[in-house]
Amino acid sequence: MAILRGIKQKLKDLKGRNKKNKPAKSPLLRKRIEAKEQPKEEKTRIHGQQETAVEKTKFYTPEPVKPAPARVMPQELPGEYGSDKIVLQVRDPRWLHTYWEVTPKTYEGLKEKYREAFYGSRRVLRVYDVSNIIFNGNNAHSFFDIQVNEGANSWYIQAGDGGRSWCVDLGLLLPDGTFVTIVRSNTVSTPSDGPSHITDEEWMIPEEIFARLYGMGFGLGKSSPVGKAWQERVKRELFSGVLSSPGISSPSSPVKKIPGEKKFWMVVNTELIVYGATEPDASVFIQDRQVNLRPDGTFTMRFALPDGKQVIPVKAVSSDLQEERTIIPVVNKETR
Repeated sequence: MAILRGIKQKLKDLKGRNKKNKPAKSPLLRKRIEAKEQPKEEKTRIHGQQETAVEKTKFYTPEPVKPAPARVMPQELPGEYGSDKIVLQVRDPRWLHTYWEVTPKTYEGLKEKYREAFYGSRRVLRVYDVSNIIFNGNNAHSFFDIQVNEGANSWYIQAGDGGRSWCVDLGLLLPDGTFVTIVRSNTVSTPSDGPSHITDEEWMIPEEIFARLYGMGFGLGKSSPVGKAWQERVKRELFSGVLSSPGISSPSSPVKKIPGEKKFWMVVNTELIVYGATEPDASVFIQDRQVNLRPDGTFTMRFALPDGKQVIPVKAVSSDLQEERTIIPVVNKETR
């Protein structure tokens, strides 16, 4: 028995020594041990909290979006502004468009002023051709009337040829033919419906291009040379008298032929440009020969200008043959 007690005591001593020499537990191991030692209810509570946290991270429910404020639709433009006004605008070279407003107060004033004549009047648009002038109400080139309905407040106007300036009056045409302006529009200009007839004589082109274009006029073609061959052709045509100014020409000045044995030569000719304007429906005669007018009443003619005194009468006759105007330019040329 004594021996057994001694063995048990030695075993206890060894076990105590092992506990003293055993290394300290790590924080993670200590937590695991504490978790095992926790009561079952505490473990369940912690486990439930963890599951709830996991669920929150797995699913995201966005905040409810607040409804956008109701869209405010733009209101329509008012039908009236309470002022007397007419506006003219261009649609294309041959058509205009105008819109207007006349207040009831204005019409009441016209009724009181013209009384019975007001009720017998017609409401018209008077369209003025005011091209190239400062319009004062009485100096338009021409005008025409368009009768409009009483309830109308806009109208399309066929103006005719392009490249003109226009102004429109809205008014009353009284039974006796008197026109009463209610409102007057702005002035507009329509674009040209064809190539412009205006040329600027101050623009210059290189001599080579000019020579090529001039040579094409003699039938030398687009690839005509601008060197010696071209010069010889022009010289030959000049000496033969074949070349002449377009339009109405006068006898050209005689040109002395240069002797064949001399290579150096020079020829100088001059031209006269006569231009002007009148009523588009008039007839124009230059030196008793009728010329064609452009749609706006302008005209241009080129003349050969020989030495001496040139008298060029220009006569315009109105379309009704009741009026006539004559202007006589006199030009003297001396070549030295």
